[in-house]
Order: sequence, then structure tokens, then C-alpha cells
Amino acid sequence: MTVYNFSAGPSALPKSVLQEVQDEFLSYQKTGVSIVEMSHRSERFIAITEALEARLRRLMDISDDYAVLWLQGGATLQFSMIPMNLRTTGRFAYLDSGTWSKKAIADARHYGDVAVVGSSASSNYRELPDYEGDGETADYLHLTLNNTIEGTRYTMLPDTGIPLVADVSSNILAESIDVSRYGLLYAGAQKNIGPAGLSVVIIRRDLIVDRDLPSYLNYARHTDTVLNTPATFSMYVAERVLAWVERTGGVAEMERRNREKSARLYAYLDGSTLFRSLVTGDIRSLTNIPFTTGRDETDRAFQQFAEERGLIELGGHRSVGGLRASLYNAMPLEGVVRLVEVMQAFEQEGYDVSHQNI
Repeated sequence: MTVYNFSAGPSALPKSVLQEVQDEFLSYQKTGVSIVEMSHRSERFIAITEALEARLRRLMDISDDYAVLWLQGGATLQFSMIPMNLRTTGRFAYLDSGTWSKKAIADARHYGDVAVVGSSASSNYRELPDYEGDGETADYLHLTLNNTIEGTRYTMLPDTGIPLVADVSSNILAESIDVSRYGLLYAGAQKNIGPAGLSVVIIRRDLIVDRDLPSYLNYARHTDTVLNTPATFSMYVAERVLAWVERTGGVAEMERRNREKSARLYAYLDGSTLFRSLVTGDIRSLTNIPFTTGRDETDRAFQQFAEERGLIELGGHRSVGGLRASLYNAMPLEGVVRLVEVMQAFEQEGYDVSHQNI
């Protein structure tokens, strides 16, 4: 039985990449040394890091005006590093569109005055907030481009004269992003890039200032140098994943596939008499699709029903419950087709928590 992993992260990786990693795990390129025991300052590993950055720059069309930093601490550490490093006036503007932007706001408040210039909290984040235009004197405007938990997605950016900062953890490499529109982009790797333990920051060089901060927390200390031992295994796998994306057709092909996959699932949800999507309209995410039957017991019954048929990690985030399918780059169309088939079977059989007709 083929198993399809719909986890929101750590998420599925391309099977061909996993096979490649397995094949050379004990001896990287027949050197007799595993990648996990190789010096991060060796010529071989430096070649990996250079290829990783070069591939990301090609895939996202990142100009030399931007530095690419590979860091640890996930996207969560960036909730603090961003206000620490971009602080000039000490006033930061944020759009509150979901759980992760809410967490970013809370951390930024440790370093300055946060202006929430739009919030959709009153709708339980079922909508995206409008920019209220009160952030023009702030050091930057922060938004979460794709809300992993709530399943919403920005397609139009606020019109503002200050640097845009965006969390792109769940849509990086999954759809086209015009890097030149932003002052800084950041992402955890564990969705579309590689294993957990790695994050990437793409920052316009004129925003990098050598500040009086602890060394690791200072962006300037990571520019064009390796400050400490990085997440070597995660970087190695990430380089192989990006090579796979390039071979497969690049970000344009990833976006085409993600649109096809999400359209297939949304079409079923919109016509179902049991399941329903939690997001409507043109703000629907391409990569994270929350849905429900409307009953917690039936949601749990379906999750078990699906697991018995090889579809795993369909539970919603612990903070909101329900169900969620994450359709990142490594999820094939066949996985979505199978999910729809299983949902149809569950709906037709009328299962509830007791496996009795509902």
C-alpha cells in the first residue's frame, strides 16, 4: 500500500531525493565519510553550500542585492531577529492574519512598539486583514504570505513605502515570489526545502547593519562567512531537494502542479455533502487546505479511516482541530486523487465515530 504523507511539517520529501541520500549516507561521493561527520569547513562541504545558494538564487531569481543566510532556530527565531536587526525607529508594523503572525507580533513587542495595522482575528482568521495604512513611519511591515494553519494566502501586497518582511515558510518554492518586492523573506526549511533544523533568510543588503547584538543574532555576522557549525545534514538534503526542483521544471512547474492539486481537492470539498472547506474565495492556500465534517467525532473517525488506507497526518493543527491536507511540492497528484477517493468512500458509507450510518 502506498503511503501519502499530508503533514504540514516536517513534511514529505521527494522519494528520489530520499533514495539518493540513503545511497550515499555511509560514504558521500565514495569518500568513505558520511555527510553527517564531514567538516563544515572542508572543500567538499563548502561546495555543497555554494551549490545550495546558487540553486536558490536561480530558482527564485535572487539578485546580488540580497544576501542569503542559512540559519538555525527555525522561522520562530526570526520573530526576534527581525526586529533586533531592522530596528531604527523602534516601531514595527504587522498584519495579524493567523497563528504565526500572532506569535511574531508577541515576540517583536520585546524590542519595540508594534503597530497592528490590520487584523482578521475577529473572524477567527478565516479572512485576510486589509492594510489600514498606519505603518508608514515603521521600520518595516511584516506579513505571513501563506497561513499554514488557517489555509489563507496573500495574492496582493500592501502598497507601502517601507520594507516588506514576509514569512514564506509554507509557500517558498511552491509558487512564484517576486523577491524584489521585499526587504526580507524568511522560511523554515521543513516544508518545501528539506529537513527540520534549517531556516533561510533572504535580506536586502542595505538593510544589514552591524549592530550591538549577541554574535549569532546579528545578521551582519552571517554575511559572507560561516559563524558557527551549521545544520550540515539539513543543508546537504536541501541542496539535493533544490536540484530536484530544478530538474523538474523549477518554481513555475511547482506552482502549476500545486494549483492542479489544490483545485482538485477544493472542487471535491465544494461539492461534498459531508466535508466542507474552511476557506472560500481567492484567498485559499495552494499548499495548506483545512477542512471539516462539522463534528469533532466524525473528523476523528475520518482521520482513522484514512490512515487505514495509507493517508497519514490529516489532523488539523492542535490549536484549531478539524482536518488539514498539506500539498507541498513533494506531494504527487496521485496522493490528492487518492485522498478524494477515500473521502468519497467515507461519505458514501456514512461512517460516524461508531462506524454506524450517520
